[in-house]
Amino acid sequence: MAQDVLCEVNNCVHNMDGQKCGADQIFVVSHTGKQADSQEETDCKTFKPLH
Repeated sequence: MAQDVLCEVNNCVHNMDGQKCGADQIFVVSHTGKQADSQEETDCKTFKPLH
């Protein structure tokens, strides 16, 4: 599991030191409302499809 979660959203209450997320949980969503097939369909830059 990742030790650090990086974030570029500087105006988020969970942003620490300008690039680390301090939230207890991370919630990543698909923009399509169904299973994502590509990184562009998510808000996760590290997304990789299972197949």
